[in-house]
Amino acid sequence: MDKNQNNPKKPKTPWPTKLAMEQIYEMNLWGGNKADFYSGEGSHHPKIVNPYLDTVTTFLSSFKKPLTVCDLGCGDFNVGKELVKYAKKYIAVDIVPSLILRNTEKFKVPNLEFHCLDIADADLPIADCAILRQVLQHLSNAEIQSIVNKLTAFKYVILTEHIPEGDFTPNKDIISGQGNRPKVHSGVNLLAPPFNFKVKEGTQLSAIVLDDGKGVIATTLYQIF
Repeated sequence: MDKNQNNPKKPKTPWPTKLAMEQIYEMNLWGGNKADFYSGEGSHHPKIVNPYLDTVTTFLSSFKKPLTVCDLGCGDFNVGKELVKYAKKYIAVDIVPSLILRNTEKFKVPNLEFHCLDIADADLPIADCAILRQVLQHLSNAEIQSIVNKLTAFKYVILTEHIPEGDFTPNKDIISGQGNRPKVHSGVNLLAPPFNFKVKEGTQLSAIVLDDGKGVIATTLYQIF
């Protein structure tokens, strides 16, 4: 008899994120036109988007040989579509199947491809640079840790997070979904516990202070060992 027969492995419980994100887009919980997908103000407001694009395009265009970029959590691709021309290959990933189908049909560029993946669970595409733009702020610490374990495969990571203005306690755990950590006066800091992400160098590319005390959209470039 197989010694493991009486102790079968429990099936892996899926992360709750996929259902939460599907609901967000199906019910337009982040606003926008109900006739289409919408990734929220962070992907469309010029005050947030334009400075981000300025700094990221400057970084990507600084290489003589363009980088392969993996956009982890590409959303409605309103931002990503502006970066494709600066990459050798641009791999855009999201967890919502209907969103990836829509993006694939809407954005057709030779060096662009879309993948439907749960980045906390699946193997990530091979690339030089990973982009995570206001993604981790919606995830539980367990999911973030799973993603962080894979980020060492990249040479560069460009991380954008919505954080409170001023002092705050980093990395308070939340349930994955529509909300984010600023609602509990926290924000993601990958260099702090429990993640303790080891990097060669970190450089802040931009910090956009939002109106009415809603916090800061901070973008940091990490160079990995």
